Amino acid sequence: MIEVPEELAAGQCAHNGESGRAFVAALPGLAERYLEEWGLRLDGAAMYGMCALVLPVVREGDGRRTALKLQAVDEETVGEPVALRAWGEAGAGAVVLLEYDPETGAMLLERLDERRPLTGVVDAREAVRVLAGSLARLVRVPAPVGLRRLGDVAARMLEAAPVAVGSLAEKDERRLLLDCAGAVREVAGEPGDRLLHWDLHYANVLAGRAEEGRGGEWVVLDPKPLSGDPGFELFPALDNRFDASEVRWRFDLLTDVLGLDRERARAWTLGRVLQNGLWGIRRGAVRLPADHAEIARRLLGRS
Repeated sequence: MIEVPEELAAGQCAHNGESGRAFVAALPGLAERYLEEWGLRLDGAAMYGMCALVLPVVREGDGRRTALKLQAVDEETVGEPVALRAWGEAGAGAVVLLEYDPETGAMLLERLDERRPLTGVVDAREAVRVLAGSLARLVRVPAPVGLRRLGDVAARMLEAAPVAVGSLAEKDERRLLLDCAGAVREVAGEPGDRLLHWDLHYANVLAGRAEEGRGGEWVVLDPKPLSGDPGFELFPALDNRFDASEVRWRFDLLTDVLGLDRERARAWTLGRVLQNGLWGIRRGAVRLPADHAEIARRLLGRS
């Protein structure tokens, strides 16, 4: 029996309540099931994030080192195998999907080098360049039919914003979030049709393994996919490893590498500030995260 990491269990219970507790309780049984069904044996300590447990495993049939990913099926995760297959067919630099069970969401993935995340690249500008190149490859791929759509996400945000912003304590932050909503409103009629990752920050890029033919390659994992405009992808690169003085440089580099219209990309990046702000308000926040507010101010020319 595997042991579920305490941090994963606590996070699931805190954020997902009863469904989170049920997911955590089911994890040991799910792990045993797929170790047997897919002919796997454990090959190291468990890894985890906010939503998933990842077990390094070896496939008994051919000795290939792989990773068993267990996560709940929800709006954000249901499209992950669809996106990975589409990117795999296009050679877009995403982790390879080997097996998938749609009932439970279990996936068997190629093993990457977890010791070498992009977060380990000391030069922040070089890390941004790597992330930009990864994004450019991903968004060249059109979104498969059936994924959640940015247009629907934008419509819900615009509907919620006028009332929700009243919960913020500071007048300038209320105005800032309303201006983000105004920017989204200008582009919401053309939400785009590219396959988006949505959560491409530096920890979601790992080095590939030489035995997989990917030595020296940076490989993307953990998408929360949707269909939409590539401008909606830029925010994590601005916010992670945050440096206020670098916001405009990073934004300009990303839009150049991806070949984006800067005004449209600015509007959709402000849409991410709006999305995160509304998410926080629903959970009782009365202030915007300071880095999010600063990104919005700099993109709006107020800092």
